[in-house]
Amino acid sequence: MATLLEIRNLKKYFQTPKGVLHAVDGISFSLEPGKTMGIVGESGCGKSTLGRTVIRLIDSSGGQIIFENKDVTFVRGRELKALRQKMQIIFQDPFASLNPRFTVERTIREALMLTKRYSRPEAMDETERLMELVGIDQRLRNSYPHELDGGRRQRVVIARALATGPRFVVGDEPVSALDVSIQAQIINLLQDLQEAMDLTYIFITHDLSAVKHISDVIGVMYLGQMVEICPSNEIFRSPLHPYTKALLSAIPSIDIHHQQESVILEGEIVSPINPKPGCRFSARCRYSQAKCGEPQSLEEIATDHFVFCSRAREIND
Repeated sequence: MATLLEIRNLKKYFQTPKGVLHAVDGISFSLEPGKTMGIVGESGCGKSTLGRTVIRLIDSSGGQIIFENKDVTFVRGRELKALRQKMQIIFQDPFASLNPRFTVERTIREALMLTKRYSRPEAMDETERLMELVGIDQRLRNSYPHELDGGRRQRVVIARALATGPRFVVGDEPVSALDVSIQAQIINLLQDLQEAMDLTYIFITHDLSAVKHISDVIGVMYLGQMVEICPSNEIFRSPLHPYTKALLSAIPSIDIHHQQESVILEGEIVSPINPKPGCRFSARCRYSQAKCGEPQSLEEIATDHFVFCSRAREIND
């Protein structure tokens, strides 16, 4: 199948008073149309920065972003504006990402009018259609963000993102600010929209149960590096990187007859500022050896199962 998005050795560095912070450091992956890639990891691992860099909200420091077989890493002006219509984002906090002075109707209509594809009457009709599509009652069209609950606000954000007719959407922890019952509704909505509109997603989260439910492929990040990429079911059945195993061991289990091993991480978290070559997890890894400090790369250990660990084969045999 053709590839919609290909990321090649993507980097995003930030200059700080203490040195260069490697927020995203040499990440590569590809994504097929209509599929969802989940990105998981601890807070501060760089997953949100990765998502924003991919859709060109912030410029990269190196690497390539290939979208629809075109290098869009450095496009500017009209090309970038056209790209924005094909790539959209759903932010974590719907209240912070909505204009408090705009009603529901104006929020969605404004996005439609910016595409310059609709007359005002057509935009009004399309606004109604989008509201119905994401499950917002028409009686709320003149409501402001502060008058809505979190779930409805996030539905407005989703409708605004869909207004430009995108092919690719980044969900930057789109359900983490919502109640658990509402989270399930929004995830189901995103899946329904994906099927109806042939959307491709990157779904960023720290919730492993949510990412398992929605993702076809999962990438695990640690301090700016992608340490494991594989199909969703495979990562829960057979995790290969020590960090992935530690993450999965933290998931609460209700099975009292089969107690899972809890992996307790020890050691200090290394700084992402001017990091040394090698695996950044090695300082906390029980399997760490001298060669873990050497430059690493993603290696295909099993079919479509890539691991950023020089000892992956040894410790999983």
